[in-house]
Amino acid sequence: MEHFDLIVIGAGPGGYVAAERAGALGKKVLLIEKDQLGGVCTNWGCIPTKSLLNSAKLYKHALESEKMGVVAKAVTYDLPAAMAWKQETIETLRSGIAYLMKSNHVTVVMGEAAFVDAHHVQVGDSLYEGEHLIIATGSSPAVPPIPGHDLPHVLTSNEILSIGELPESLVVIGGGVIGIEFASYFSSVGVKVTVIEMMDEILPMMDGEFAKLVRREMKEVDFHLGCRVTAISADGVSYTDAKGNALQVAAAKVLLSVGRRPNVNGLDRLGMVITRSGIEVDDRLRTNIPNIHAIGDVNGKSLLAHSASRMAEVVISNLYGTQKMRMRYHAIPWAVYGMPEAAGCGLTEQEAKKQGREVLCATTQMRANGRFLAEHGKRAAGLCKVVVDAKTKALLGVHLLGPYSSEMIHGAAVMIESELRIQDVKEIVFPHPSVSEIIKDTLFAIDHTL
Repeated sequence: MEHFDLIVIGAGPGGYVAAERAGALGKKVLLIEKDQLGGVCTNWGCIPTKSLLNSAKLYKHALESEKMGVVAKAVTYDLPAAMAWKQETIETLRSGIAYLMKSNHVTVVMGEAAFVDAHHVQVGDSLYEGEHLIIATGSSPAVPPIPGHDLPHVLTSNEILSIGELPESLVVIGGGVIGIEFASYFSSVGVKVTVIEMMDEILPMMDGEFAKLVRREMKEVDFHLGCRVTAISADGVSYTDAKGNALQVAAAKVLLSVGRRPNVNGLDRLGMVITRSGIEVDDRLRTNIPNIHAIGDVNGKSLLAHSASRMAEVVISNLYGTQKMRMRYHAIPWAVYGMPEAAGCGLTEQEAKKQGREVLCATTQMRANGRFLAEHGKRAAGLCKVVVDAKTKALLGVHLLGPYSSEMIHGAAVMIESELRIQDVKEIVFPHPSVSEIIKDTLFAIDHTL
């Protein structure tokens, strides 16, 4: 039996970052992965979806480029070529993670981990001992008990990434981030897409004004809000609308996109506290078992790849570093990589008011921005909204809709995390022309003083 300073179970963006950071500090680390290095993010989530979405954006831009002086004739979309590009990207990143583990002297074992006790993990016939354990087993697509959910044409976000041809029609059940990204992709390459959402609006974490605009801009998609799916058949999806009317829509393929569930199988034997959301942890990601931490989707705190990576850094710093850290969630950015793209960080206006805060808000059209107008024109959708504390003038939230949103939102995260006031942001010099200037301009709409 080999002894390790740290055993990490799960090689997603939480697990492999934890292993890398600990290995770089000279610790003896074991990383166990039952499937593929990179976890869901690299293999069935962030990376493959963005690869396909970019191919759809290029296709759509080619069809619409004539107004900018670029005439493309006989433009077609080649799904097998797009899938090959996606797979090459995945495999390149997997190789990069493998190299990262090797260069930091992390031992990698491929196989399913079985927990023996708080210090021992078994993989096949091999038993490993660890002073500390990090559980980073992630999550899986939730499959609701809808009659017909097990039919062959009903897919989750995992299976739909490997289809061999574009379906004539697709019904997406669920209007969250994953559902909207797939709806955006398939509708952009010519598939008839319908989204059925139980809530009154899509993208519940988004500012209501922005979510409504996202729907309006996804012109090729039929949205049915406030509806409940009752059954799936071989050729369609049955649902009831907000008034209780029974309706049906045809579907060659159905995508189940109603959330994710934490991968906690086999963990109850350790006596760990597990709720419906996942493994219960404190703000240092500690479980109720002293030497075990849980990071990423499996604890249900923030189901984002970058959240998992940050959790990994917090744990490793607390175990082996000089700085004791706590996980903070108030300034974690999110992004939706559809068409249009959107991103946000901090509080929405609705959330701030629900907390009893008095706020000042301003919204600016992105077409007022020079670079945005030059590259996308005055008819393109784009917004920036800021939420500011009325008393302290501290920035509480930034919300973006339009191209480059995901590339700009980290700046807002820095501002919110640093508790910058309007005046502080005004003193930052933004490059011109850049779409990022829209954040500063929107803050000036609240306060014109220098």
